[in-house]
Amino acid sequence: MVKDGSALERLAEIGGIVFDKTGTLTRGEPRLLPREGRDPALLTLAATIAAHSRHPYSKALVKAGGGSQSAFVADLIVERVGFGLEARQGDKLYRLGRPSWAIEEGIPAEAADAEVVLSCDGRPLAAFHFEDGLRADAEAAVASLAARGFVIEILSGDRDTPVRRLAAMLGVHFRAGVAPGEKVARIHELETSGEHVLMVGDGLNDAPALAAAYVSMAPASAADVGRNAADLVFLRESLSAVPDAIAIAERAKRLICQNLALAVVYNLIAVPLAIVGLVTPLIAAVSMSLSSIVVIANSMRWRGRRKARGETTMRTAGRLALEGGR
Repeated sequence: MVKDGSALERLAEIGGIVFDKTGTLTRGEPRLLPREGRDPALLTLAATIAAHSRHPYSKALVKAGGGSQSAFVADLIVERVGFGLEARQGDKLYRLGRPSWAIEEGIPAEAADAEVVLSCDGRPLAAFHFEDGLRADAEAAVASLAARGFVIEILSGDRDTPVRRLAAMLGVHFRAGVAPGEKVARIHELETSGEHVLMVGDGLNDAPALAAAYVSMAPASAADVGRNAADLVFLRESLSAVPDAIAIAERAKRLICQNLALAVVYNLIAVPLAIVGLVTPLIAAVSMSLSSIVVIANSMRWRGRRKARGETTMRTAGRLALEGGR
């Protein structure tokens, strides 16, 4: 789904692509890994706090908690974008999120290796580890983009180990533990170096980066704020929508240039003939109609290569090509 035609035109001009990890390169449906010795009461407490967030890890905790709610009643629960959730109960402060944020000092080895930690007043209570599978066609899509010469990078708020493992699997550069503001700064850095950047992300943490990028995409499964911030939304599960959309944008740009060239050639021939009086009103009317037909026919060549999964985007591309000849 393309929100405006200019986004498709900008997509044809990119040189770099930045991906978020969770929910973008991966399915965004992490599963909490079982751990021996974990206190069920702490899992229930974490699930109760996590219910106030739509982050994939929060959803996984709620699911693992089985829908049960603890007797814990917070005075206030606030989501700190890029870090986690804070819950205040009297003079106690509970945090559920990044280990480096939730724990004030002396992070235990188990907590340091976890995606999410539950703490109370800076002291660790429980550590939670997750696993998440790759989005459909992620490896093939990234390989296709790399083969075409795009500079590809993963910017993720997740810890280093899983991001490093995924980046090695895909053969791309990465930065882990990146806060939302740092994602924006990195995109500005790439833009300053002369590369127009496509940002592909899905979550609340990605919204500032999606808005800052030259052009941006989000899956339909993204959070509302992510979909609203993105210029394009792909509706299917497959990540092949990204290289497909870029190919569509590049072809649409070629069609626009061809139609502009046809219009220029027509005017270079028709205008001088009209000036010297060699064009009658009938000939002028017929030639003008033929010019429009040629432009439409050139744009209709698109239909022969259209793929069903990108039909909405391709209809927009065809419209842009027609507009280029006006």
